[in-house]
Amino acid sequence: STISKNSLKTSLLQLECHFTWTLLKQHVSLEALEETVVDHIKYVIEYNIVDYNMLSYVCHLKNSNEEALRNLKKAEEAIQKHHPGEIARRSLVTWGNYAWIYYHMQRYEEAQIYVSKVKNTCKNLSSTAHGKIQLPEIYAEQGWALLRFGNNYWERAENCFENALKSEPDNPDFNAGYAITMYRLENFADRYCEERRPCLKALERAVELNPRNTTIMALLALQLQQLKRGDEGERYIEEALQIAPDFPVFLRYAANFYRRKGEVDKAVEILEKALALTPKSISLHHQLGLCYKFKILQLKRARYTPQEEVENLIQLAIFHFKTVIEKKPIFFSAYSDLANTYALGKRYEEAEEIFQEVLQRNELSCGEKQEIYFHYGNFQHLHMKSESKAIKNYIECLKIKKDSYGRKKCREAVETLLKKKIKSGLGDATDIGTLGLVHNLNGEKQKAIECYEKAIALDPNNEEYQNALSDLQLSI
Repeated sequence: STISKNSLKTSLLQLECHFTWTLLKQHVSLEALEETVVDHIKYVIEYNIVDYNMLSYVCHLKNSNEEALRNLKKAEEAIQKHHPGEIARRSLVTWGNYAWIYYHMQRYEEAQIYVSKVKNTCKNLSSTAHGKIQLPEIYAEQGWALLRFGNNYWERAENCFENALKSEPDNPDFNAGYAITMYRLENFADRYCEERRPCLKALERAVELNPRNTTIMALLALQLQQLKRGDEGERYIEEALQIAPDFPVFLRYAANFYRRKGEVDKAVEILEKALALTPKSISLHHQLGLCYKFKILQLKRARYTPQEEVENLIQLAIFHFKTVIEKKPIFFSAYSDLANTYALGKRYEEAEEIFQEVLQRNELSCGEKQEIYFHYGNFQHLHMKSESKAIKNYIECLKIKKDSYGRKKCREAVETLLKKKIKSGLGDATDIGTLGLVHNLNGEKQKAIECYEKAIALDPNNEEYQNALSDLQLSI
């Protein structure tokens, strides 16, 4: 009956589970996410409950509800195995997911049974709760789910782990989740020029509480490397290689460490080992592509460039980057990596196509778009030898007001190009006027006015510069 269906929906919305945590599928590539979680289940037994719950939600998003139910069954088996003494308490998220999936399958009686199970458990655990209860492990499970859905969710993940830690400040798992979140947020902030409080303390605390968790050891190592304390970092990598020589998630970070250190062959060796263990991992393909690209640039700088070897590496890098964007079309930085690799192989039309394709994607964030304009501008300048097109792309980036690493690089590039032309005496009114525009976009009004005045002196009838100048004078 409709009445019970409506009241059922009301109860469902009060449950704490993946269906009420607003995890939107447009922010992930479902196939890639599914493969990541399946790989994790194989290697990290202690997270099986969290992973099977996550997998059931991903299956639902892929419209396979039967498969979703099978994964919830596996979550239940893991709960019985790992928490035989607190089955009801540990099952709240799983039961919530069951209720939602049965609801979507229009099996309303079964959905109602699970809603009641959750309500009764919550009543038993706390006299005030009605199907909603603030348990630290539920906060943590929500935090892990948010981490899986990408950078739009990391601030919320930080919040979840903080809430979990309020009740259990020494819980190793909650500290691990918090440290991983802080690491990602800080690295994301560096790239998009946002203020962050550093993650080093959180990582050190997490390693202290999880002395055998190689993922956190590797993140701590990468963070130390960034703080120019690479030798200290490398000790953690070496220790973790002893603990978990065959754990792909850790191996990926270890490879990243060696690539950044400049030991690319060692990084490739580690990545190939990891890829043999988890052949579908998108991030391993991306890292391998970056290593090969690094090697291409190294060889091109050498005195005698071994052409055949370069060709071979270009093929390899292209293969890995293509794999990334086919499997995970929202991995936007990989498009620039692929286009730049085509350019290194003088395949300019293909490079152009990739840049055009990615710039038309409306899911790009401001920071991502700015970064792509930077790479596209460089491609026009260095490979296509067109300064004017390069300048046009750098300026497109500057029109996006957000502060980011990409914007900073475009600003430096376009100013260098224009000033060099003007200084060499080859600059005309257009170049000086364009520099005026650049200053204006960067909020440097006085410098912009000076440029426009110079441009008008050279080209007195130019209305564009006269209008720009009067707008500026009025705004000061």
